[in-house]
Amino acid sequence: MHIAPFNNQNKAIIHMNDAHVPLTYFNIVKLTRGDRFQYATPGYETCIVPATGQIDVVVAGVTVEKLGLRGDDVWDGEPEGVYVPSGLTAEMICLKEAAEIFVAGAKFDQTLTPFAVRAGDIDKVQYGSDETKTHRKIKHILGQKQADQVGRLLVSELFTVGQGGWSGFPPHKHDTDRLPDETRHDEVYNFRFRPDHGFGMQLLQPSDGGMGEAFHIVDGSTFAIEAGYHPCVVAPGYEMYYFTILGGLSQRPLVQHFQPEHAWQIETIPGIKDMIAKFK
Repeated sequence: MHIAPFNNQNKAIIHMNDAHVPLTYFNIVKLTRGDRFQYATPGYETCIVPATGQIDVVVAGVTVEKLGLRGDDVWDGEPEGVYVPSGLTAEMICLKEAAEIFVAGAKFDQTLTPFAVRAGDIDKVQYGSDETKTHRKIKHILGQKQADQVGRLLVSELFTVGQGGWSGFPPHKHDTDRLPDETRHDEVYNFRFRPDHGFGMQLLQPSDGGMGEAFHIVDGSTFAIEAGYHPCVVAPGYEMYYFTILGGLSQRPLVQHFQPEHAWQIETIPGIKDMIAKFK
């Protein structure tokens, strides 16, 4: 499901118990200096990630100060985040002229302990190559390093390295719980492009291998993946970024099922096996 960019007025883009991707939650909050924004998501754990700007975050009476290192866009510095347990109220206070904040969530009933993820805690993976048109970098905000502190939520940022090329390739899906071969994880993306008039295509192909659909994605597009194979591609001359939210049905580690006719390319793309292993 493609959601074109719009002014969401700090209201959820993917709501709790969404009809398409009920395991995930997503909001974009935009604040100016001194603004405050408060939220709670009962039954969903969340992660607050400034896309730009800097904020203080207050959770359970504890203040995480000066969260966010970026200036004008997501390419300007490393990400940071705050984990907000299910049911707790979080408040953000904007410290800069403006801030744009992603709030990523996954369905999870237990209330754990909040914590901050600073730039030094980010787990980075780079894989692919220019030759295979798959060169990209992943920055795990809630990834393998935080496995013992989080319930079902995985949060990452994905960047194309260079201009043009494929991501989420070979085509894969994760719409059915059938361990050890695959897990059910709903997924949500928010895309950005550099320059910002760039564009790409998100493909969505049914699990039965029938004809799929291609969606025109632009700067600010949100895409919710309920089922099916879902690679995407960025046009030549542009860099692509997407904020990634994964919510697991029965477990946090992601097990991807690669489309059989294309799975052989796992053996030809440098570093891809390390990338696959990091989504835990």
